[in-house]
Amino acid sequence: MLNVYLLRHGETRYNADGNRYCGRTDIGLTEKGIEQARLVNEQLQGMSFDAVYSSPLKRARYTAEIASGSQMLITDPRLIEIDFGTWEGKTKVEFITEEPELWDNWMADPAVSKAGGTGENATDIVTRVDGFYQEVLARHTSGNILVVGHNGINRLYLAYKLGMPLKHYRRIVQENSSITLFSLDESGEINLKLLNSKV
Repeated sequence: MLNVYLLRHGETRYNADGNRYCGRTDIGLTEKGIEQARLVNEQLQGMSFDAVYSSPLKRARYTAEIASGSQMLITDPRLIEIDFGTWEGKTKVEFITEEPELWDNWMADPAVSKAGGTGENATDIVTRVDGFYQEVLARHTSGNILVVGHNGINRLYLAYKLGMPLKHYRRIVQENSSITLFSLDESGEINLKLLNSKV
């Protein structure tokens, strides 16, 4: 049984500025985001990880380094955030006002609708993220790993593994620098143990 400690990165200036969609924009952490990652480090004191994996984007890498207390991490491009297309850098209010039909389409069926009209659809996202976990599970059949990713991909992957319709992924909450713990057995079946934990 492999235990996956799934962590969303700490706060960025996009998160602080009306929760702008950051996607592939490569920005670092705010001072608050750095402190959030430090608190995770305290939360994980005494934990031993067989490996630390991270999205290659700065906000995830920095969170992974601070939270794990190690720079010996493995970045994987499959953990990068959703390509949000035309929504990139905008708040939800801004882009819904501009093109409401794009949001309606995404909310109705993200499995086939592209985020922001030109970005990724949820099927592409869960395919690449699930590919990462299948490869990791072949490498680590048991033990503990830390995975630092992003709000969109983490929630879509969890919705997929839990058998939820992908359009309901937003019902799963994962705040900045919060831990979700789940296990994967040899067949890849998931058991969710903690969601959005900060204690």
